[in-house]
Amino acid sequence: MDEQKENINAEDVNVKMSSSKEDDETKPESRICPEAEADPPASPPPSNSDFSHPVYKEIALANGHINRMSKLELRNKLAQLQLDTRGVKDVMKRRLKSHYKKQKLLQSATEGVSTDTYYDYICVVDFEATCEEDNPSDFHHEIIEFPMVLINTHTLEIVDTFQEYVKPEINPQLSDFCVKLTGITQKMVDEADLFPVVLERVVAWLRERELGTKYKYAFLTDGAWDMSKFLNIQCKISRITYPLFAKKWINIKKSYGNFYKVTRTQTKLTTMLEKLGLTYEGRPHCGLDDSRNIARIAIRMLQDGCQLRVNERIHGGQLLSVPSSAPVEGAPAPRNPRSRD
Repeated sequence: MDEQKENINAEDVNVKMSSSKEDDETKPESRICPEAEADPPASPPPSNSDFSHPVYKEIALANGHINRMSKLELRNKLAQLQLDTRGVKDVMKRRLKSHYKKQKLLQSATEGVSTDTYYDYICVVDFEATCEEDNPSDFHHEIIEFPMVLINTHTLEIVDTFQEYVKPEINPQLSDFCVKLTGITQKMVDEADLFPVVLERVVAWLRERELGTKYKYAFLTDGAWDMSKFLNIQCKISRITYPLFAKKWINIKKSYGNFYKVTRTQTKLTTMLEKLGLTYEGRPHCGLDDSRNIARIAIRMLQDGCQLRVNERIHGGQLLSVPSSAPVEGAPAPRNPRSRD
């Protein structure tokens, strides 16, 4: 629901925003999470806490050479190294730099430089919610599709998916606009369970895959809205506490912008795909298809050397940033939220 997320009134009474009343999908993200704009290091620094190690001088020299290469030279070099040659010039430069950096750091691994992946799995979520064409300020958005796409960060593959529709309570009748936008019919939601029941199955699905127990994992979303708005509002409507395992997530818009050094206007889903030389697969605004395409972007970023990590969280109903200096922690083992009644 990329476009619809941008039209939702930012002063929704169900959500408190930190630092500003302005909505992070209509204003530059630095207004809400300024410290998250810093580009996190692709790997932890050497044990002496600075970058005086000779390997970083070699990396800097390689980066300078790459910066002077033409688009054709970049494509030829990537092909020579059997790397992906798709994408705009800046994306190819970043890919080549990341490749050389990874190689140099691997060579220096015995000297204390780490190149570990932060999480074993990344779980992509992109909710679809009830909506109207003009999204009036008093409209309560209810989740009507709960999709998840699981990425194995070691094999860089999508290994599993989950999808369930959800029956809305406050506005059980979907608007014609919502049906046309999402492809979700009235029959689909009428036959679905209410959100708390669906959430129980989400928890069971995550537990079956031993996420948060045997494996370290994190959630990833296309923006801040899915967790800070839709899930937060839905939990209030359903009279349950916000699930602890979803309180922190990776906002891929921020990660993409920081890694490829592009402005927020270039972080829409279709634009990110295009810049990476990819095309959208499936039906736009289908939650599962959106999640799969977001996962494809995440995989490409990991292949290009980006170490995706949690950069946003919700606390007391407020959207907050997670600075790159914070310890890297995976999401806790999933548990069913408590009732508010």
